[in-house]
Amino acid sequence: MIRKTTEFIFAGVLIFGLTSHSLHAQDATSLSGTVTDASAKPVANAKVSVKNLNTGQSSETQTDADGHYSVPNLAAGDYEVFASSEAISSATAKVTLTAGSAQTLTLALTQQAPATPPSESLPNAPSPNKTEPSLEDLGFTKSEQQGNAQQQALLDKRTRMLKMHQRMGLITTIPMIASVITSFNAGGKSEGTASRDLHVALGSLTGDLYGITAWYAIRAPKIAGTETRGPIKVHKILAWVHGPGMVLTPILGALAFEQKNNGEKVHGLAAAHGPVAIVTAGAFGAALLSVSLKF
Repeated sequence: MIRKTTEFIFAGVLIFGLTSHSLHAQDATSLSGTVTDASAKPVANAKVSVKNLNTGQSSETQTDADGHYSVPNLAAGDYEVFASSEAISSATAKVTLTAGSAQTLTLALTQQAPATPPSESLPNAPSPNKTEPSLEDLGFTKSEQQGNAQQQALLDKRTRMLKMHQRMGLITTIPMIASVITSFNAGGKSEGTASRDLHVALGSLTGDLYGITAWYAIRAPKIAGTETRGPIKVHKILAWVHGPGMVLTPILGALAFEQKNNGEKVHGLAAAHGPVAIVTAGAFGAALLSVSLKF
């Protein structure tokens, strides 16, 4: 009698389990579809998250090489579906799943604009609380900063070249200062003194470095429609002083060097070598300060 009762209970439990599983299978549904970009091309390896708005439970999957995704065994109800690819684009949609039926949903990713313009897309002068210049310093509005790819590439090239211009300018100051210091001991009458030769060598090095510095500024792409203002305007004005000065200084220096080596007192145009060199160095230093201070 006990054995029959046990068999009867076991059979009842088995029937209940099979029935419950069958009912659950009828209630479950699935969601599948394709993730595409703005041009309707499939996006591989995109992350897809399906959230049940009633229970808060989420399921995640990833698209295959053809952009397809599938999320099985979902309960009927309202869902929010989110897809993203490498954190640069995303799409969100809501769908209602009904019991016992598979549904499809295509998600088209939309490009997201960056919240702030890149700090590397800047040419000339520094901005407040920053060591790097900004596009606003060049005169670009925020809408202009979000231009097409060709304009952005031009700005990037200008940025790189003007940064090299700034670095080379700082390097040039080293032999320039040394050249000014050694000029005080380069006035001996004997030919080929060490101080005079050192002064000439430092002056030649300064001229070479200055030429490289100027090349980066001259060859940097020009951006049409930009406004020159503030420190950049001052920087360019000072260039009209130290630029000609860097041409005249070595010429006058060569005349003075020849006169000194001949035992003569520096006279004529050569006598302007010292004053021109001082003015040139001063204008060059002021040009560096103009892009180091914000006003």
